Amino acid sequence: MSAGNALQAAVFARLSGDAALVAALGDGGIHDRLLEGAKHPYLRLAGIESRDWSTASEPGEEHAMTIEARGPEGGNLAVQEIAGRVRALLHDAGLPLAGHHLVNLRHEATRTARDGDVRGHVAVMRFRAVTEPMG
Repeated sequence: MSAGNALQAAVFARLSGDAALVAALGDGGIHDRLLEGAKHPYLRLAGIESRDWSTASEPGEEHAMTIEARGPEGGNLAVQEIAGRVRALLHDAGLPLAGHHLVNLRHEATRTARDGDVRGHVAVMRFRAVTEPMG
């Protein structure tokens, strides 16, 4: 499994295992694709961009991960609260990754806005992770 896939699987497990977040989103509220006509609110693991981050002596990767909290029209406060919970669950988290070691996972920024295309609100969160292969 690639480090990016292992990171996404670990993030999904952390988020879907949190009772408070699941209560806010409802069952099945975490996805890896944009859903047409989806029940709001929901989270979308929007993407991971990975690049080489090796040193002269150690292999490694840097990952820029984007997670979106999407809510209905008038749901700005809801997406901000969900984004805050996601940030609390992931920032500096020591997640176990299959076949890889997570060096760090940091929240970098959150941007909230009205999404006129779907008549709702969105909070776009950016995280940065660094991984090394195990062994």
